[in-house]
Amino acid sequence: MDINYKKLEKIAVSLRRESIEVQRIAGSGHLGGAFSAMEILTYLYFYKMNIDVLNPWKEDRDIFILSKGHASIGYYATLAERGFFPKEELKTYRKINSRLQGHSHIDSAPGIECSTGSLGQGLSFGIGIALGSKKKGINKKVYVMLGDGELQEGQVWEALMLQSKLKLDNLITIIDFNGIQLDDYVENIIPMNNLSERIKSFGFNAMDIDGNDFKDIHKAFSRLKQGEANLIVAHTVKGKGISFMENSVAWHSKKADENEYKKAMEELEEKEAALNG
Repeated sequence: MDINYKKLEKIAVSLRRESIEVQRIAGSGHLGGAFSAMEILTYLYFYKMNIDVLNPWKEDRDIFILSKGHASIGYYATLAERGFFPKEELKTYRKINSRLQGHSHIDSAPGIECSTGSLGQGLSFGIGIALGSKKKGINKKVYVMLGDGELQEGQVWEALMLQSKLKLDNLITIIDFNGIQLDDYVENIIPMNNLSERIKSFGFNAMDIDGNDFKDIHKAFSRLKQGEANLIVAHTVKGKGISFMENSVAWHSKKADENEYKKAMEELEEKEAALNG
């Protein structure tokens, strides 16, 4: 299938705009980690994954698990844009009785495949689905996105060892390596130098990419290997797409004030105009 990079770039801009609008209504939401992951979310949902919004629970569907669940604001915007539920429902984000809480809840709304909250659990959940699918002879892919700060959870490394041992080539692990966690740079808490080399030592086909570049993302997915465990270290920018949010610790969870909201929307409008030019 041919890939239209400009179309994907336009979608990513639209998803960032939608996420900022949702945060404005809700008064909260983690934009930084959502924006670092936006290109990969866009690539998966609008190009790569075998999904059907009219039959969201079909048995052979591909599955995406957002283990770094605090980035839900961008995840929900992606699902709504893809057609899993009406965009209007995004206005209920984090409200009482909403299907769209701060961390996703499995089966609450179409397209949500895993409950998240405590970090570190998504990969183990994905291994269960991938292994079960192989045993049942179901041809599907499972994509799991982890955060770099999340790698400080020991359960992640237990899961990586198992993924490698089982050679689950139907499971693709993606690390959103934006270099920032809750209240500081990852480097200042637990450095993760040469991460892909460490993971290769577990027996993985691991690769480093620019996770905010669609061409690099597409190239990486063409280099996944059958019969091996595959992992992508996606080097991204926290708050990607908004100048004053980029690579800022504060924007892990900061709420945009009125001036920041206007500035962010102006920047996104300029980007959209340039893509339409």
